[in-house]
Amino acid sequence: MLNQKYGVGEKAPRVDGPSKVTGEAKFTADIRLANMLEARVLRSPFPHARIRSIDTSQAEALDGVVAILTGTDLGDIDPYYGHAVRDRPIVAIDAARFAGDPVAVVAAENAYIAAEALELIRIDYEELPAVTTLEEALAEGALRVHDADLLRLGLFHGLGDFRPHDNICYEHHMTKGQAEQIFAEADVVVEGEFRFPAVYQYALETHAATAVWHSSDQLELWANCQHPYLVRAELADMFDLPKANVRIHVPFIGGGFGSKSYTRMEPIAVAMARKAKRPVRVVNSVTESMWTSRRHNMICRMRTAARADGTLLARTAEMWLDTGAYADNGPRVVATAADAAPGPYRWTAYQIDAYGVYTHRSPSGSYRAFGATHLEWIGESQVDQVARKLGMDPLEIRVKNLLKPGEPVRTPGKPMDADLIGDIRKIAEGLEWDKPRPPKVGRGLGIGLLAAGSRPVSTAFARLESEGTVTVMVSTSELGQGARTAMSQIVSQELSIPLSQIRVPDGDTMVTPYDRSTGASRSTTLAGGAVHLAALDLKDQLITIATSKWQVARSDIILRDGRAWVGDQSATLSELLFYHFGFSGGELFGRGIIRPEQGQGTYAAGPVFWEVCVGGVELEVDEETGRIHLRKIVSVADVGTAVNPAMIKGQEMGGAAQGLGNAIFEEMVFSDGQLLNGTLADYRVPRMDDIADEFVSYIVQNEDGPGPYGLKGVGEGILAAMPAAIVNALADIGIHIDELPATPERVWRAIQQSKSV
Repeated sequence: MLNQKYGVGEKAPRVDGPSKVTGEAKFTADIRLANMLEARVLRSPFPHARIRSIDTSQAEALDGVVAILTGTDLGDIDPYYGHAVRDRPIVAIDAARFAGDPVAVVAAENAYIAAEALELIRIDYEELPAVTTLEEALAEGALRVHDADLLRLGLFHGLGDFRPHDNICYEHHMTKGQAEQIFAEADVVVEGEFRFPAVYQYALETHAATAVWHSSDQLELWANCQHPYLVRAELADMFDLPKANVRIHVPFIGGGFGSKSYTRMEPIAVAMARKAKRPVRVVNSVTESMWTSRRHNMICRMRTAARADGTLLARTAEMWLDTGAYADNGPRVVATAADAAPGPYRWTAYQIDAYGVYTHRSPSGSYRAFGATHLEWIGESQVDQVARKLGMDPLEIRVKNLLKPGEPVRTPGKPMDADLIGDIRKIAEGLEWDKPRPPKVGRGLGIGLLAAGSRPVSTAFARLESEGTVTVMVSTSELGQGARTAMSQIVSQELSIPLSQIRVPDGDTMVTPYDRSTGASRSTTLAGGAVHLAALDLKDQLITIATSKWQVARSDIILRDGRAWVGDQSATLSELLFYHFGFSGGELFGRGIIRPEQGQGTYAAGPVFWEVCVGGVELEVDEETGRIHLRKIVSVADVGTAVNPAMIKGQEMGGAAQGLGNAIFEEMVFSDGQLLNGTLADYRVPRMDDIADEFVSYIVQNEDGPGPYGLKGVGEGILAAMPAAIVNALADIGIHIDELPATPERVWRAIQQSKSV
């Protein structure tokens, strides 16, 4: 099937499908280097403890142990890293700040020896008081997780003022108009306090990295990282190397969902390899990956005011997000959550105050649709509350208040770039909104916005070789989302060649050019935009060669079916190169660069586009058990242009399943800082029998995106919309939920409470 052209808009087969289903695909943990050691990490059992001493003598004496890394080995480098705030040491220095914090690392001839050696390391801890909840961390006079005066900005903070204080890592405020005055005069006011849980990204492949030093200043890694160029920059900075001396390979990645954003296990592998003077591989267990990254848990207080005619007037929101012991991407999550709080509505006034809070818990970072998932269900539940108080239809109140294309979302920032009213009407159509519903069956919908795209900097090369094969060099990581297929289709579209003639190799910072990151729904829009420009550059060169060959005007040349045509004459791309170079050799390079226009590229000026988070559900509740049964899920993928409709529907189904998990099942349970359900046996995710009886997905193509062909990203929006739709569907049958997940127990208790009112 790959031996034909699949252009934009066609249901092309996955170009990485054959290698994955046959087991030929290589993932990071599959990489084997000569003389490679296996590393295992010893982690703190306490949420907060001073490290008085570490005795490694017994472990070092174990046959097969080559080296042991502790904080005392890091004195000659800057051992701290962090995307936003440089607050995290490679291994604990002096103190551990969460249960699971790396304290020592063993490198041995095999993993069994390394694991045995961990048991022989003796650490003298002084257990210290800890603040393990938001309430404890925010209390007056609370113990400080970090000395704020010692905190330093990371290399990629990019969010304006950095003024940490107390246990506040970062804060973000948005103000418009005089909210309090409007609340005092409003016809309707609804308010409440809401809680969102800590959630694990649950990628099938755990974090892994393999490092080798070729000399004192030449470092090479294999890592399952979403952002290889950002990781390269951090490692170069920590180990005082030129960036060009750090080479990172990114094989296939078995899922990320944000968990593999930024720097994770790479510093441990690098520092261990430096000490052992041999290649070192480190691979997390599932529990260790749950300690490494998670979604922020949050407390939010929100109020919404409206007129009697249903006009939304004002909103206030205060939110506190638990970023754990280290900031990670917390500041960006806080800012994006603040962005999402007003929702996609026309407001006279709002006041949004968002805070990232340090606690002695495992660090929080990126998770697909962060910020929007935290806030949409809260804001949308209040829109429904207003509608119920006024006797309005929930669809009607949204149509009345939703932003229209070109209207400002926030100032400064990109105006609305999607047809929100059209999108929400599609959801209503799929749910058969006006059709009578059976007893105990509720329908709900939700719509929100996600600031998508991240920094608009991407580069790509397209290399045409003498036999007509095009190698697309782009550093977007293939996480399973289909990036390599989308890039191949863009090249196939422009050069009119079959997918079998297109190669998209692994990312390699020595070979594939700079790309800011893989995340925020940016890959096809921005990296794909660079690939599109590179393909157009190649196309232009081929047309120039063809005009020379046939002595005709450029407008006479057409690329079709893998050949250049003028009238009834044609030549393959290989034949054009033979003509150009005079023999069977030589190659052409196309180059594409996406960069921000002047004054853009900052968080304030962004986003690159607004991703619409819209979805709906029909559900039934068993009042005896509180169990939710989903009858139907409806999604709208507002993509501008669909590069591959089949992959888009797959993204929507996957995002809906994750949103379902966040809404109904998933919660990392902590007690005194200890993770109690840190295994896949204890951590509940959706199963096949939890998925809805019916899944309806609409693809909206208004060609209103910033990418090639007017496309924009997809896949995160339905995740953020699912909790909102589920909470509103429950409210539709009188069940009020203000804390997620909506487990059977919580739903049952809400039912009992509604009966007692």
